[in-house]
Amino acid sequence: MTTRTLPAVVNTVEELDELLSRPYDELIESVKTLDGDIMILGAGGKVGPTIAMMAKRAVEAAGVKKDIYAVDLFPMPKLEAQGIKTVTCDMMDLEAVANLPQVENIVYMIGRKFGSTGQEHLTWATNVIVPYHAARAFTGSKIVAFSTGCVYPLVHYSTGGTTEAIPAEPIGEYAQSCLGRERMFDYFAEEKGERVLHFRLNYAIDLRYGVLWDVASKVWADEPVDITTNYANVIWQGDCSNIVLQCFKLASSPANVLNVTGPDMIRIDESAQKFANLMGKSVQLKGDSNGIGYLSNCGKMVEIFGQPRVSIDTMIEWIANWIMQGGESLGKPTHFETQNGKY
Repeated sequence: MTTRTLPAVVNTVEELDELLSRPYDELIESVKTLDGDIMILGAGGKVGPTIAMMAKRAVEAAGVKKDIYAVDLFPMPKLEAQGIKTVTCDMMDLEAVANLPQVENIVYMIGRKFGSTGQEHLTWATNVIVPYHAARAFTGSKIVAFSTGCVYPLVHYSTGGTTEAIPAEPIGEYAQSCLGRERMFDYFAEEKGERVLHFRLNYAIDLRYGVLWDVASKVWADEPVDITTNYANVIWQGDCSNIVLQCFKLASSPANVLNVTGPDMIRIDESAQKFANLMGKSVQLKGDSNGIGYLSNCGKMVEIFGQPRVSIDTMIEWIANWIMQGGESLGKPTHFETQNGKY
């Protein structure tokens, strides 16, 4: 990491926020040579606050002068208190987006997933119209645009996961709209020279949400764990955030693509057993695994940025402790077991 080692346990939200937003040495060095300020569009979600705070800490540690902007529909007083320039903006409003500060480096994080079924029009508007507005407004910027491994086809674990060379084959309207989001940025990258990286993320992990939290919460509550989708990729949110803020150098015209996840495919049944051992519980399983899932090969990421710092076993130990002591949940299950594309 930097000068601190990983803790054995994480007991409070304050400790978690510090850990999640801790910049690695490589990020601090990269910030020293990065031209321009940084803006996070959609900074109010699960991962956005971490990235905004990490960017601020990295800039301060690097001893350089850069403004960090955080943009969302609602005020963000916690980020503002950290010295981050917060801006409220309705990204559905083209004129409002056009009036945002022209910033060299942009992390685009706006998207809608859960609740898509029955509200498909809102999902498409959020995932396609809004990125069109952003891409149109920032043709001179480098944009790292969050996407998802769900744009790939489902694959069997024996394949080792999809690489960036595998063509998109989205299942269901949510995944189709995510590919639509990419295509909006593709258009401006191809036609206007906008520099773009599609950051295809599979399952970031926090102690309050994520695939491992979903499994652990079932074990703790003595509820059966669904193993229909028995394989998944995950990555610690702090690792993910450190990588995304180093990705501006990869933004290009035409757009570039990077799979971002952990290199190890976890087995849900084995993870459930590890949680049970730590929690003093027994495991109940349901469903029959067909061996397929949204599985990504992150070899390109590892080659560029190295291995993630936080291991699967460390995440499992942290999450088990967090849940057993009554730590808060964000109330946002991943629905990783879904294979029909309906969320």
